[in-house]
Amino acid sequence: MSLLRPLDPSFPIERQIGIDASAVVLVNPFTLDNADEAAFLKTWQDDAEFMKRQPGFISTQLHRAIGESPAYLNYAIWESTAHFRAAFTHPDFLAKIATYPASAVASPHLFKKVAVPGICVA
Repeated sequence: MSLLRPLDPSFPIERQIGIDASAVVLVNPFTLDNADEAAFLKTWQDDAEFMKRQPGFISTQLHRAIGESPAYLNYAIWESTAHFRAAFTHPDFLAKIATYPASAVASPHLFKKVAVPGICVA
């Protein structure tokens, strides 16, 4: 992958994975060139199959922007930041992300549920 661009530059993923938290959600938007879409999908599938085998992985879902934009959003649920950190820093995963198309830009960020009375439960 040519670039990891933090969703929040003041708090990149490398800092987030150092915080101990349970039940975290990875939200990872991707942008890429139209010509790289097929290669991106194949690489993402290989990446997801690796992550699926890692301890603490719960689920993932890839979304594509509607229309002609080849923008994607990956949404993955992990038992904890410790589990995600172990997978995200695993040498096999680091080798896999190097195989993404050069135009792919990812912006991974970790989130936790928020309780909003009458709307959302934490």
